[in-house]
Amino acid sequence: MSNAATIDIVSVSKVYGSTTAVESVSLKIPAGSYCCLLGPSGCGKTTTLRMIAGHERVSAGDIRLGSSVVTDLPPASRGTAMMFQSYALFPHLDVADNVAFSLKMKGVPKEERRARALEMLKLVQLEAYANRRPAQLSGGQQQRVALARALITNPEALLLDEPLSALDPFLKVRVRAELKKLQRSLGITFVHVTHSQEEAMALADLIVVMNDGRIEQAAPPRDIFERPATAFVARFMGDHNVISGKAAGYADGMLLLDVAGGGTFAGTGPAREHGSSADIAIRTDRVRIGEPVQPGLGFTGIVQNVEYRGSSVKLSVSGAGISDFTGILSDADFFANPVKIGDAVPLCWEAQDTIVLQPLDA
Repeated sequence: MSNAATIDIVSVSKVYGSTTAVESVSLKIPAGSYCCLLGPSGCGKTTTLRMIAGHERVSAGDIRLGSSVVTDLPPASRGTAMMFQSYALFPHLDVADNVAFSLKMKGVPKEERRARALEMLKLVQLEAYANRRPAQLSGGQQQRVALARALITNPEALLLDEPLSALDPFLKVRVRAELKKLQRSLGITFVHVTHSQEEAMALADLIVVMNDGRIEQAAPPRDIFERPATAFVARFMGDHNVISGKAAGYADGMLLLDVAGGGTFAGTGPAREHGSSADIAIRTDRVRIGEPVQPGLGFTGIVQNVEYRGSSVKLSVSGAGISDFTGILSDADFFANPVKIGDAVPLCWEAQDTIVLQPLDA
């Protein structure tokens, strides 16, 4: 359909008065990839997307699309198309005319634009609904009309601002699969803003985790899950326990960490200056009930909560200076040796399931 473009964001900032929404962000999104900008509300992800689209002016830095610098170009001249969170369909126009609207603005003859609109509707499996009004469609169908309207401009990159947020949970999963399939078949670059970790993990080739206007980590989903770079990423993705303390020594490739009022823990990673602040992440799904094989790879705590989740059981434990430590056990492992709230329980894990996180200023 179109040649995909690499998007290169170079030291881009956005400042509103005394507020910095995006601070010196640099990112390269490979051509033809599916990139998700992920983070909590107010982290700068939508502002970044809008700067790529040209709907927000860049305060500093440059944005390149392919070989062209598009920093100061208007949205219509960039080779991008944006799909807005609200879909913004015209209620008085039928579906085909909604899809063809940008072509009408460009002066494309009626017959040609109608034909191209029907082609786009066929792509999103809505050709049978061409003559309906948006109010006669479901939320998922409206979403696909908005998608067809964005794609009819033949963009090199499609920008999506929380496109699934208005859909119910069941429909989200279905439309998510359709988006991924469409991106693969078109081969163009997709940049998708979301605050849902599950959505980003399911869709993206590249996840960009943002916080407070900065990029905390940009990596494939498995790297984000297996090797979170910072304490924020580990906590936000929700698959690691983060233990904070002071560096207390280093041995056999492992940093020792003293927790205030508690025990000593070990994490795989580089040495740190003795007494400096450090964070260790421990995979929640690798925590087991049992005595640790070596010091620093476990502790005994009191069970605060037990949540049965069907195939797994979530244990919340406090002890060794940690107020809330999570273990995700398989239902078989848990019920082979069940524990209850108030029990003292030894927890352990392997050295390879720990990681020393980067400091904030890294």
